[in-house]
Amino acid sequence: MGDSDATLRRRATFAAGLGGSMQPMNGKSAAASQSSVTADFGRDNGLGKRDRMVETARAKSKSEKHKRRNDISERMSCHKTQESLLSSSSGFSNYRGILNWCVVMLVLSNARLFLENLLRYGILVDPIQVISLFLKDPYSWPAACLVIASNLFILVALYTERQLSKGSFTERVGFQVHCINMVNMLTFPAAVVLLVPSVTPVGGVFVVGTHTILFLKLYSYKDVNKWCRELSSVKAKKLARSLSCPSAQHLNGGDRKVCYPGNLTIRDMYYFVFAPTLCYELNFPRSPNIRMSFLLRRLFEMLFFMQMLVGLTQQWMIPIIESSMKPLEDMDLTRMTERLLRLAVPNHLLWLMFFYGFFHSSMNFSAELLRFGDRQFYNDWWNSETVTYFWQNWNIPVHKWCLRHFYKPLLRRGFSKMVSQSAVFFLSAFFHEYLVSIPLRMFRLWAFTGMMAQIPLAWCVGRYLRGNYGNAAVWMSIIIGQPFAVLMYVHDFYVLHYGQEAD
Repeated sequence: MGDSDATLRRRATFAAGLGGSMQPMNGKSAAASQSSVTADFGRDNGLGKRDRMVETARAKSKSEKHKRRNDISERMSCHKTQESLLSSSSGFSNYRGILNWCVVMLVLSNARLFLENLLRYGILVDPIQVISLFLKDPYSWPAACLVIASNLFILVALYTERQLSKGSFTERVGFQVHCINMVNMLTFPAAVVLLVPSVTPVGGVFVVGTHTILFLKLYSYKDVNKWCRELSSVKAKKLARSLSCPSAQHLNGGDRKVCYPGNLTIRDMYYFVFAPTLCYELNFPRSPNIRMSFLLRRLFEMLFFMQMLVGLTQQWMIPIIESSMKPLEDMDLTRMTERLLRLAVPNHLLWLMFFYGFFHSSMNFSAELLRFGDRQFYNDWWNSETVTYFWQNWNIPVHKWCLRHFYKPLLRRGFSKMVSQSAVFFLSAFFHEYLVSIPLRMFRLWAFTGMMAQIPLAWCVGRYLRGNYGNAAVWMSIIIGQPFAVLMYVHDFYVLHYGQEAD
């Protein structure tokens, strides 16, 4: 027992001595060693922060020096390579201020002309005189009677199509009946206007204009129904959903789809007659409802522009035309040119008012009243860079009719594009002359010549002028061409009807 106790004391002493030997050499404890490491890391971190602050200060001083250097260089140099704004290579396109200046100058210049007109002629607007333009005898209304009589041609066309759908008429007989009906539609009112003295020129324009529109509408009516018969005679399944039964995607959900020959009704015919289009369809696109506020705005615009057209014609146009008769009789070219330029401004202003009042106000009014969905009556013709683009976009209903019923059929028959385009201009020239010469009861071919002159003009502008130059050429032809034709017709009308009285 004594030996074992001694042995245990020796082992304990050895373990204590071994534990003491595992302590750090410098005699510090582990906790003291850890605290010293932390202190060293803190000193290094503090040095890093001070270095970053020094670097930031140096960068800031460098930037300040660079900024001062740039300020000095800017004070010394104020130029750089750049183009003038009005140069085409500058890429500048914001000319809104110049456009506003042009509008202000236009308003001021026309205001001066209007005041000069009032000071020279006084107030010439006379509402009673407007009535005399339509009626010579208050108990005789030949123009209104001719418009009412046009219903006969409408009913003949409808009756012919019904007989063709039942097989009572052959295609040849139906074609002959349609031809006779449409020829009489143009010749009968023309003969009455020429032979009946009580028809005034304004009444004559209204009559022949109405019958011309009906002629184009009934021609389209004849063609579309003929296409429906041709398609219905084909037994192939792929033509089951054809032109005679258009797909429902073109119709509104509440409108019933019409198929041939179910369209041959008086209701369908007269809807087409009053619709603002010249091209017939079995199922027109329809708007969902009638917007009363939109309808009243268009009605107000119609009445306003009608009064403006009549007032400016009496106050501005007629005095200039009357003062132009003497230079035209004497063939004084200088004075004629001056009168032409004086007439160009009011004539062009009236033409713009007529365009807005007719193609926007009145046609949108009738379209809204009938819930007619296609309201594209004109396109951006004012941006026209070619004469061809102008004629294709300023009167969309006529353009659609010419394209559908005249131009494309000529192409299908083998005619070239140039010949077909010339034929379209020839047809347009004929109707322009028809609408002017018949009411004035004289044939001078000024309107016909002016329309046919559009062919070489379109070729020259399209070949030699581009961009803004082409657009300026189109505007010049509109502004100068129309008053020239007006002067020619007024001069000839004056000489023919009042020349002997003046002598």
